[in-house]
Amino acid sequence: MFGQRLRLARKKAGLSMRELAMRMSPSVSVQAISKYEAGKMMPSSRVLVGLGQALDVSLDFLFGGQVEGLEAVEFRRHPGTSAKDRARAEVLITEQLESYLAIENILDLEPAPDPFGSLGPVHIRSLEDAEGLANRLRRDWNLGSGPIPSMTGLLESKGIKLIEVDLPARFDGLVCTVKLAGSRPDTEAIVVSSRARIESRRLTLARELAERAVHSVADSHLRRDKTIDRFAQAFLVPEEHLRAQAGSNRHGFTYGELVRLKLMYGVSASVMLTRLREVGVVSAAALDRAFRGCLRAWREREPDPIAQNEGLGAFEKPQRFEDLVWRGLGEQLFAPFRGAELLRRSLREVGDELRGPSAAEFEEGREASRKTQHVVPYLGRWAVKSIGVRRPTSTHPTQADAISAAREIAIGSRSEVVIHDRQGRIEARTSYATPDVREASKSRAALEAEIPVPEIASRRTA
Repeated sequence: MFGQRLRLARKKAGLSMRELAMRMSPSVSVQAISKYEAGKMMPSSRVLVGLGQALDVSLDFLFGGQVEGLEAVEFRRHPGTSAKDRARAEVLITEQLESYLAIENILDLEPAPDPFGSLGPVHIRSLEDAEGLANRLRRDWNLGSGPIPSMTGLLESKGIKLIEVDLPARFDGLVCTVKLAGSRPDTEAIVVSSRARIESRRLTLARELAERAVHSVADSHLRRDKTIDRFAQAFLVPEEHLRAQAGSNRHGFTYGELVRLKLMYGVSASVMLTRLREVGVVSAAALDRAFRGCLRAWREREPDPIAQNEGLGAFEKPQRFEDLVWRGLGEQLFAPFRGAELLRRSLREVGDELRGPSAAEFEEGREASRKTQHVVPYLGRWAVKSIGVRRPTSTHPTQADAISAAREIAIGSRSEVVIHDRQGRIEARTSYATPDVREASKSRAALEAEIPVPEIASRRTA
């Protein structure tokens, strides 16, 4: 296995054996590297460290004992993807899978039942069959007829290993069979790129479900990729629910309506348009009249994209692996330094989370949070509110009036003002914690990650 891992890491780095030998410290010959990869010789400990540094891989990857290999690998990739890109993706995925399987072994978890067992062999003869299969799977999994809040959470709840990796830019994701060491049965994993837009990620996951659910396409005139796309779109945007939201026999749509629908279902604008046409809400001619020229531009640049930490985007991040690591730490099954390695976080961060804040730190943080003044939409007006206080401090006809009132309170209490837009999202924060009133500017994502948001009357529907 070491030889296979070394060869894969070398391909990931885009190096020949000679180029790797030239990079090595301590120096080794090309013949020695060839013998390492062929399994005819093992390097010394000093050479092992040098190989890891030259190839930018961990020794855990080179000596991993969980994953023998990835089989039936199906990449969601763009044209121009190189063999080096593919090798780099496989290295990153194998590293993550080694950690995932290791924590499952430590916790002695039972394999999850097959979530597709009730379907039996599925042979698709038409696009309508693909739509019917999507509806059937939703019924079997008790998903109802509305939008799916988290495709990531859904797949993880069904025992499907889902991994988020910083894949090369030309990959959206992949599905693969993981061949395990020893006599353990193979398992499957779905990998998504951390670079992918939320809309693209949700569609990719729905497509991977289709790949697993559809055994064959019986009609030779029906392309498999079209079948997979129809299943994925029907799974994410059920016809019955869409008709209830959008109506029937429409002659056109406004831009605002389209954005509302795409944010509701978590799909791209182009997929939303395609789905409206598929279910007969509007005709192809009507869409062409309403959005002439827009669709081509939207494929290049998504209108009103879903942000990583807003709406449905806040729920599309794999969580199971991290939850299992914290479970192992809580059960004291391994040391904190091993938990830090698995979580890819510093030992100090892990230690702080294990211990929690001291009583003094907790009270200090709570008091600071209580003093912060939030300017939020409230029953058609604007309000100044504080965390933990149910009723607004004051209400105002305009946002500017509310900001002015919040500023006066913050200056007196040396606290902060957090300004929200009409959807409840954070727009800005100003600190008045010091007499010279220094202002702090941060991105919206950073602000939402660190500031608790009070209960408000109006939030984005997504």
